[in-house]
Amino acid sequence: MLAGTSSLALATAMAWGLATAAPAAAPAIDPTIWPKAKSPAALTDEKTEAFITDLLAKMTLEEKVGQVVQGDISSIRPEDLLTYPLGSILAGGNSAPGGDDRAPAVEWVKLGRAFREAAATRPGAKIPLMFGVDAVHGHNNVLGATIFPHNVGLGAARDPDLIRRIGEATAREVAATGVDWTFGPTVAVPRDDRWGRSYEGYSENPEVQAAYAGPMTLGLQGGLETGKPLAAGRIAGSAKHFLADGGTDKGRDQGDATLSERELVDIHAPGYPPAIDAGVLTVMASFSSWNGTKLLANAGVLTDALRGPLGFTGFTVGDWNAHGQLEGCSNESCPQAFNSGLDMFMAPDSWRALYANTLAQVKSGEIGRARLDEAVRRILRVKVKAGLFEGARPLEGKLELLGAPAHRALAREAVRKSLVLLKNNGSVLPIRRGARILVAGRGADDIGQAAGGWTLTWQGTGNKNADFPNGQSIWAGIAEAAGVTAEYAPDGAFKTRPDVAVVVFGEAPYAEFQGDLDTVDFAPEEPLALLKRLKAQGIPVVSVFLSGRPLWTNPEINASDAFVAAWLPGSEGGGVADLLLAGADGKPRHDFTGKLSFSWPKSAAQSPLNVGQPGYDPQFAYGYGLTYASKVEVPPLSEAAGVPVTLANPGRYLVAGAVIAPWSLMLRDAGGETRTNTGQGASPRAGVRIRVVDAGAQESGRAVSFTGAGDASVAITGPAVDLSRHTNGEMAVGFRFRLDGAPTAPVRLAVDGGAIDVTDLLRRGGVGTWRTYKIRLSCFRDAGTDVAAVTTPFDLSTAGKLEAAVADIALTYNEGDAICPSK
Repeated sequence: MLAGTSSLALATAMAWGLATAAPAAAPAIDPTIWPKAKSPAALTDEKTEAFITDLLAKMTLEEKVGQVVQGDISSIRPEDLLTYPLGSILAGGNSAPGGDDRAPAVEWVKLGRAFREAAATRPGAKIPLMFGVDAVHGHNNVLGATIFPHNVGLGAARDPDLIRRIGEATAREVAATGVDWTFGPTVAVPRDDRWGRSYEGYSENPEVQAAYAGPMTLGLQGGLETGKPLAAGRIAGSAKHFLADGGTDKGRDQGDATLSERELVDIHAPGYPPAIDAGVLTVMASFSSWNGTKLLANAGVLTDALRGPLGFTGFTVGDWNAHGQLEGCSNESCPQAFNSGLDMFMAPDSWRALYANTLAQVKSGEIGRARLDEAVRRILRVKVKAGLFEGARPLEGKLELLGAPAHRALAREAVRKSLVLLKNNGSVLPIRRGARILVAGRGADDIGQAAGGWTLTWQGTGNKNADFPNGQSIWAGIAEAAGVTAEYAPDGAFKTRPDVAVVVFGEAPYAEFQGDLDTVDFAPEEPLALLKRLKAQGIPVVSVFLSGRPLWTNPEINASDAFVAAWLPGSEGGGVADLLLAGADGKPRHDFTGKLSFSWPKSAAQSPLNVGQPGYDPQFAYGYGLTYASKVEVPPLSEAAGVPVTLANPGRYLVAGAVIAPWSLMLRDAGGETRTNTGQGASPRAGVRIRVVDAGAQESGRAVSFTGAGDASVAITGPAVDLSRHTNGEMAVGFRFRLDGAPTAPVRLAVDGGAIDVTDLLRRGGVGTWRTYKIRLSCFRDAGTDVAAVTTPFDLSTAGKLEAAVADIALTYNEGDAICPSK
């Protein structure tokens, strides 16, 4: 055996006597320290295996290769299946029928049927198509579905039976739209809360994943029975992401987990044996690396461990073009991943070329035929168990299951059980019967913010309440509660003085990569200013904090009488009201039961922060959570962030009318530059002036006036920051802009030395109307910006006259709407 090469992978290939390329070298694993699991015998019964053996004998080489390639619906059409015998399709986070993220559910049903009918009519072996989606907190891709709390909240519930019931409800809603498979449960163990996918994990402690993985699998799939397919309304699951995706250095998505094999096994593997024991049909391999080797190139982990001690007999699938990141590979060609143990390539937009190259590699012997047959057998085994050969879809088209009352009630229960009470000084909660309540904060009436990422779109941004026809915001939940009078004022400007204020605020939606942070500081200033203003008026304040992870919020906690970690509760905001308000008898309608499954930081520099680590010193420890019987008075907390402001705000410049430290607003012309963060001023020779202007909120923007007396600019400047990762992640410079007078000369936008002509772009926006623009950071890099050391992230300049206004300058997520104007 070659050093670092999987014995199982090579043995099957060499049995055919073929020259097979060895997988990339990786350290051999120690099978004695890996947990033992066993795929249920019901997955591999004798009748099924005989059926598969007969089918394999009838399949052409082309049909076999087609089974191991998966394309995304944004890049493949049903008629393509008549030429390419692909075995699977998926709808990624930004993919939907007709490219419409808000497509009615019936369009999902039609789409699935069109693809299946095409697959059924192609010549040769009749292998049914398998359709997968990321239904990670309910059927979150589809309009009208029940959106459950994200896993970060469910971990606080400590309720395995709740998890099973959520899996069952999710499966029914997915099945109703004609989809067969979800890429879940996620059993990642996030160890650094800076990771943008932290909210997809149940806990920093693998004990919770170990308790939840089996019940979620059983909820989705039901129990496996020998010789029988999954029951009606059940779908295939996928435990992910194998392995250590939550253990990467500095919480970098798709990064490298540098840790011992013992740590790999003890911390990151515990969720897999229960999922495999419960019969999980697929496992998704991770983008990330372990000690410098991509998991997709590590046959020791992907084959020797997963197929050995863990005993998994379903199939493995890659993540979104993850195979293309292997050394020597591209999105269109990667025999290394297949030879290491990957059974199905997720090749969303590269499927056509990948199919052709994989076919050629099998013909040449670079991929052994035994290895191909092994992968296809596993895929067919799962398709048999999923009932795809049966053809019956009793729930398909029963769209009344989406947002069904029973599912909504379950989601509301999940919200109640997931909330964690961090502070309740003076027993301000529960809010008494008959109280007058001010509900403030923009998150209060924003279901999209409460739902977070992976909701209708990949990053979850841009969603409106109308996109959740079966949902309810937190404000709506409070407003409908009996016995109180409620007023909603996002900015806290009440009409009638309230007895108590409930302020809802937190993180804007995000998902993988784009959600990675440099520190765990909760940076926005607007919520803190609102809390302090209400406190100064003598109004008791209850904070409801929406986030995908614990963040350093000591100033906000100090400015609150009560503080609730609500995580990302989803579409049932009434569950929050259930806990905050007292009943007619003056007693709590429901008590807080949630306990922290992630440690809460004492400073913005405390990441990683995990229970049991040396020097463990959290603000609120793992397992903390008050109840109404608790009489704990939280003392004033330290407001020393512990990190340089540069690290805290690498991508926030002019927000809510404030120039965010450490950045400064500079006005430049031939006479030099003038620094002004006050909202008004002029460059040394008055080539450009600014003044405060309302931009949807009082004094939230800046009016700029260029006199045409020569080159002048309005710039944001500060210490050098490294925006390389933001650039690679295709983040964008975002800003709102209103053209008040047409420019008389070219207008340029620059990030340091890379300048882009934006004249036509701004003119097309028209005069007098606020428009939002996003220009990809990569555009500026290509124009000459050194993105590893940016000191001027925004520089708007012209030599002519220009009247305009600008607001909300910040790095922002690219939801496919960022552009790159001509340079």
